[in-house]
Amino acid sequence: MCINGFLISGNRVKLDDETRAEAPGEFIHLTDGITHYEISGPEDGQPVVLVHGFSVPYYIWDPTFEALVAGGFRVLRYDLLGRGYSDRPKLAYTRDLYDNQLAELIAGLALDTPVDLIGLSMGGAISTVFTARHPEQVRRLALIDPAGVSMKFSLIAALIQLPGVGEIFLHLLGDWYLLSSLKKDYAGVIDLEDYEAKYRKQMRFGGFKRALLSTIRSGLLTDTHEEYQQIGRRERPILLIWGKEDRTVPFELNERVRSMLPEVTFHAIDGAAHLPHIEKAELVNPLIAQFLA
Repeated sequence: MCINGFLISGNRVKLDDETRAEAPGEFIHLTDGITHYEISGPEDGQPVVLVHGFSVPYYIWDPTFEALVAGGFRVLRYDLLGRGYSDRPKLAYTRDLYDNQLAELIAGLALDTPVDLIGLSMGGAISTVFTARHPEQVRRLALIDPAGVSMKFSLIAALIQLPGVGEIFLHLLGDWYLLSSLKKDYAGVIDLEDYEAKYRKQMRFGGFKRALLSTIRSGLLTDTHEEYQQIGRRERPILLIWGKEDRTVPFELNERVRSMLPEVTFHAIDGAAHLPHIEKAELVNPLIAQFLA
């Protein structure tokens, strides 16, 4: 307990009202903590919810958010618990936690259902779980390089899952490891100065690494096969987009996902890695808008 409490939290900035005053967007109190979100677009537009991935908060959706708002959709994006300006509760970061957060957020903002869900990476796994559990609340589902299927972990990722080892590693080398992993999400050379600066802001807040570690150990990233199979047995439009050069959630895993979603519409994106909606925004965002329309 001392290792968990001290090594992972360390001396971090407290995430309170004063700190949140610097953030864009709005906040809502949910059962498990305060959630940071932004919603825009015409109030009578089709609701679309964007669910981000493992560690980068809702700003990762900037190009897609702007494109869909311009297209007349009512678009909601939010920070998952443990990330961005949302709370870091001392809970297990499981599929149940994220499913409840999304369900309460949709209800709390009184969004018209069914909504359209777009999930990126781990957000794809969360969106899949939500769709399987609340099929009546989801009209269309789009997945971008989704996690949730079995994949080989790197040596570091495997070691992080070991009790005690993960806590020590993230305390000593966590900042370096997380920041260096950002570049791996891109296929080409890209200026990450602003992107990294935003990421560093959320790293200041206590509980960030603890939340990441708990999420890794929960199995959400690698074991949502049952939920994929459940939604694959129902009739619902599903879009799957994957960067061909993805090394974070390797491109070849698309075959496993497609085997569980036999009716899915699939697009492989050349020249993109884990974030095709950013690297190839001019191609991917029109595909998404067309699918939702």
